[in-house]
Amino acid sequence: VQLQASGGGVVQPGGSLKLSCAASRSTLDRYAIAWFRQAPGKVREEISCISSVDGKRYYTESAKGRFTIARDNAKNTVYLQMNSLKPEDTAVYYCAADRVGCSPKYKYWGQGTLVTVSS
Repeated sequence: VQLQASGGGVVQPGGSLKLSCAASRSTLDRYAIAWFRQAPGKVREEISCISSVDGKRYYTESAKGRFTIARDNAKNTVYLQMNSLKPEDTAVYYCAADRVGCSPKYKYWGQGTLVTVSS
């Protein structure tokens, strides 16, 4: 599967962005899809994942209550709706996929999309 992340941009604190992870060469419903981010000078962290088996969703503490991950199988796309954005959310965001499930390791990666939260 090939993944294409998009939707990043510049937004003011408190604003919203919706990231998209579109797939080609395979259907995304067979894969667990995760969103990661990497801020300047920091390690990459997984912030959310949606399972392929039961649609369960997982979030890190920093994402809970503000971010929502969702699938649109008709569009072969997974979204990350981000609300109440903070400057510390500034990072390059990546989507990743794996058929095993939500786990620390993912076989397929998209290129990053930059999110900048700044006034």
